[in-house]
This record gives sequence, structure tokens and C-alpha cells, in this order.
Amino acid sequence: MKKLLTFALFTLLASAAFGQTEKGPNPDHASPEAIIKAVYEVISGDAGVERDWDRFRAVFHKDARLIPTGKNPQTGMFNAVSMTPDGYVERAAPGFGKDGFHEREVARKTDRYGNIVHVFSTYEAFRKKDDTKPFMRGINSFQLLFDGKRWWIMTIYWQAETPDNPIPKLYLP
Repeated sequence: MKKLLTFALFTLLASAAFGQTEKGPNPDHASPEAIIKAVYEVISGDAGVERDWDRFRAVFHKDARLIPTGKNPQTGMFNAVSMTPDGYVERAAPGFGKDGFHEREVARKTDRYGNIVHVFSTYEAFRKKDDTKPFMRGINSFQLLFDGKRWWIMTIYWQAETPDNPIPKLYLP
């Protein structure tokens, strides 16, 4: 009986240590495609719809950064702001409460070397799920890491399309 209890305790602790439950590994972490799909699903929703921020946080490495870029209208200088996943949630959640935001991937270019992957993911953004004309387009640059067990997002670095900087044909469907 003592051996059975020891085995059960070991199994429970090992399961917790490796981030698996009785459901098995998280499918969001299974591949570059799955982890990117999870990000688009979490950030997309109608106005006032609460996002699953725990799911969002779970795809990011502990040292991950999200980096939006853009031109300052007053200075004309191009800049980037680096934030943690929690910083992104703090910044984005109030806007998602007021306005709908649905981001859809329309094209992808992937490069891989060993355990790192870079993905240029072209997106279109809509206010409502059934909108047909995007209010914004751009490219998300994902840098991913496979640690031997699962995929992590290290960085999402993005730039919205502007009239003076259209998305190149290479990154369109």
C-alpha cells in the first residue's frame, strides 16, 4: 500500500511539474501554427467580450516581449515600445472593452533553424466578426522557441500598414 501511495504521489507531482493535466499537453503549445492561432483567437472578440488572458499568457515564454511600432505624428520619427504580456493586457483590455477587434491571419511566411522559428504573419483587423473590409492591416513578426517539449512565443514585433508603407506582395496571399 505504501508503494502505491508513493507511486500515486510521484505521478501527481510529475504531472504538475511538466505542465500536463489528465487532459494531456496543451494543444496551443504543439506547433508554431497552433501557438499563433491561439494568439489570434484570444485577442479577437466583439466589444465588451472578455478575452481569455490566462490562455494568452500561457503561450509566452517568461522573458517574452510584445513590441508595437509606429510613427510619431508630431516628430515623424519611427519608434517601438517593448512590453511584457501583462503589459499588453493592461494596454489592450480597455480598448477591447469599448471596441470590437478581430484580427485574422491572411498570409504567412515561415523560416526555421533548429529550435527557433520566425514567422511573418500578415493580418487584417476588423471591428466585427462579420465585417468584410478591414480597418487596419499589417505584419506580425513572431519569434518562437521549441524547448524540446513545447513551443513558446519569445517576441511578437509588429507594424501596421500605412499609405506610405504598403505591405509587399511577398507577404500577401
